[in-house]
Amino acid sequence: MPQPDQVASLAAPTAADPRRWKALGVLALIQFMLSLDITVVNIALPQMQRDLGFSSTGLAWVVNAYVLMAGGLLLLGGRTADFLGRRKIFLIGVGLFAVASAACGAATDQQLLVGARFVQGSGEALAAPAALGLIAVMFTDPTERMKALGLAGGITALGGVFGTVIGGIIVDLASWRWAFFINLPIAAVALILVPRLVSESRMQGRQRPNPTGAIIGTVGLIAVVDGLLAAATHPWGSWQVILPLLGGMALLGLMVAVEARSRSPLIPLDFFANRSRVVANFVTLFLAAAFISYFFLLTLYEQQVLGYSPLQGGLSYLTFGVGMIAGIGIGALVMPRVGVKPVLATGFFGCAVGLWLISDLTTHSTYWHDIAPGMFILAFFAGIAFPALNNAALHRVTGEDSSLASGVQISMQQIGGAIGLSCLVTLALRHAASQAVHGIPASIASTHGYDLAWRIGAVLCIIGGVLVMLMLERVSGELRIADPLADIEPAVQ
Repeated sequence: MPQPDQVASLAAPTAADPRRWKALGVLALIQFMLSLDITVVNIALPQMQRDLGFSSTGLAWVVNAYVLMAGGLLLLGGRTADFLGRRKIFLIGVGLFAVASAACGAATDQQLLVGARFVQGSGEALAAPAALGLIAVMFTDPTERMKALGLAGGITALGGVFGTVIGGIIVDLASWRWAFFINLPIAAVALILVPRLVSESRMQGRQRPNPTGAIIGTVGLIAVVDGLLAAATHPWGSWQVILPLLGGMALLGLMVAVEARSRSPLIPLDFFANRSRVVANFVTLFLAAAFISYFFLLTLYEQQVLGYSPLQGGLSYLTFGVGMIAGIGIGALVMPRVGVKPVLATGFFGCAVGLWLISDLTTHSTYWHDIAPGMFILAFFAGIAFPALNNAALHRVTGEDSSLASGVQISMQQIGGAIGLSCLVTLALRHAASQAVHGIPASIASTHGYDLAWRIGAVLCIIGGVLVMLMLERVSGELRIADPLADIEPAVQ
């Protein structure tokens, strides 16, 4: 029998769900947790390296295993949520993420930890696009939807920021294992409350998604990243680099061929008809590459070069949190008035300035004079950029494609972060190794490598800002989703 709230939705499909703001709080909490996990782990990386014996390139897999699975399977997760039910897939994803978090915390060697991180990423691939899809469907008023999506995007970004502080406290007072165990109570809250606050929704009239393309593409991305990381310790022309790179690119080409011939592709061709969505998702690659690499390398610099404890390293990111909050507030205030395009371009160019300021560190740099100014500027403009990216990436999507569009955006963030981290870490390590050959001390050589990586990140942000200025349509601050409930089939329980 239909539940009372579902009967109401059948009778008056345009009526706003009175539970929507409470539901937004729970869904945003999970988005916060998923983002939190990446940066909590970053602070714990040096301790993991000591306890489990990771090499520098092996350590990158602790991050990349997660983001590659999340990014590679997000489109399939979004499509599956649209087809089978967004609430159902969200709950399955959160449950999988929680089980994998427990396995990460209990891991006794490198292989177990990295393997569990792959499973964690799969959980995000199901939960994250379903959550944003539910938000887009629950908020039928365009102005409310803009605020809800902006809040969700901002809270997700804050999870990445405060994960460093929380991670520092946990690692310093307990151990790196609790960086994973902390996810369990948050997941439990969502598993209990979401069924009570969110009605089921799904699309109708399309075929079941085919997982083949997503699986092939994910394996291809893993191979490409493996080749890029291998280049840190092997010549570019060695088989350890060439074979995975060529194999990965071949698999990515095969994925395109499979999707082109599929009757139910993960991304229908008409999705690319909206230029704003395409540009927004493409430039996300540049911002994510710079953003995730910044956290990874700065953590290593602070703890291994400057000798910060995990708690000191975590607390050092409080400046980032303050800047991010300020940026989100200013962006939310300005975006409805001037539109997405100028806000987004400003965010990219400001991030470039912040990265460039921090790219002149030495082994004797101090926090307030050398690290904090660039950190604040990067955080402030990232806070402006991320909600604008969310709005542009979901511009004019239909209700039935809301999870797909969300999945594409998050996928670009994860894939950009994984490939960017692999490239920039490899370049940093190779640059440091070349200097060490000439007798430069390891700490100085490593710092020079980190500086080079941050300068490249700044250039990526400049490229992204230029592309936004030249190619993004002028999108009003009001996100428009056409007929959001017209094609949503309420579940009958």
